[in-house]
Amino acid sequence: MARRVLITGARAAVALDTARDFADAGWEVHLADSVPSRMARWSALRAQHHAYPAPRQRPSDFAAWIERLADAHQIDRIVPTCEEVYWLAAQPLREALGDRLFAPDLATLRSLHDKFAFAQTAQGWGLNAPESRPIDTQDDLAELADASSEWVFKPRFSRFGESALIGPEAKALRSIRATPEAPWLAQRLIRGDEACFHAAAYHGRLVAFAAYRSPWRLKGGAGYAFEPTPKEESEALRAIAQTLASKAGIHGQFACDVMRDEAGSHWLLECNPRATSGAHFLTGGGDFARAIGDGIPMPAKASGSLHLGPAMLVFGLPQALFGGQWTAWREQWRAGRDVIARPSDRQPLAGALVDAARFMLSGVWHGVSTNAATTRDIEWNGEELER
Repeated sequence: MARRVLITGARAAVALDTARDFADAGWEVHLADSVPSRMARWSALRAQHHAYPAPRQRPSDFAAWIERLADAHQIDRIVPTCEEVYWLAAQPLREALGDRLFAPDLATLRSLHDKFAFAQTAQGWGLNAPESRPIDTQDDLAELADASSEWVFKPRFSRFGESALIGPEAKALRSIRATPEAPWLAQRLIRGDEACFHAAAYHGRLVAFAAYRSPWRLKGGAGYAFEPTPKEESEALRAIAQTLASKAGIHGQFACDVMRDEAGSHWLLECNPRATSGAHFLTGGGDFARAIGDGIPMPAKASGSLHLGPAMLVFGLPQALFGGQWTAWREQWRAGRDVIARPSDRQPLAGALVDAARFMLSGVWHGVSTNAATTRDIEWNGEELER
């Protein structure tokens, strides 16, 4: 009998790609989310789809639903892809799910997700992280006003880089409303070339890894086209990922943004302890599923340029037409591989466009950005979850 995997956060492109990989490895696939995902549902992939209560708004109902589904379908592995990972890791749900959940405990997740705590922890493990200062009050902020251009200001719990102020003028700091309940940090500005890596660790052992850059990005910094880093840099970043996996005892997926300065040193900027777009470099053929499911280290994968087709059309094409980047966009579209649509599975592209329109309308309705709307029902900003 095939083993069964439940992949949560079906709204994400990486969830669909991960599901495809588990199917390649012979697993029975279940996909679930608290919002409809036409991208996943319109795929030709054979999978069962489920809808659970929004974890941020209905945490108790979410926990009860996950536990019932995992038991009813005899799920062998639960793989979070979005910020529902924090709610899955909260007690007592984590205790009920046990080893089936491919994610660290909530204390580990907090130490990685909290940008200030992560910088402090990384430095303690001998890794480079920029000087970081907690910003809990306006007085903390005022102390850095005269040198604001040398710092990056951002919420300690945030996503997409939308709120970050990079080397701002002092007057821009007036927009920050830092409190102990909604803390920020100031991080010394590192100038250089940014890269990212995505990794999976199995009980502290690094079993999957990919390093990449994003030549096409949204205003906040989130990328939607990706290129692998050169071999030498990839090896340097892999060593960093191995240290993090081992020191933190990570059992799950994690990803980091890194800056390489002029001297060639790599600086850890922040960590996302969940799936990210870098996982697309690891899928195809079932090796990623075997790494997550059984802890079998992945062999090296050769990969070219990748992109998110809907984002290239909705965001990249206008940027290319009005920004004089038509040639670069055309080359990316032609040479890069779309991770959402495949030759034998084109419908997810249309589904993703429909999902994007729904999130845009939801953002307008709730008075937030489209990016913020995509996580409104799942995000975690450091609140106490264990009960």
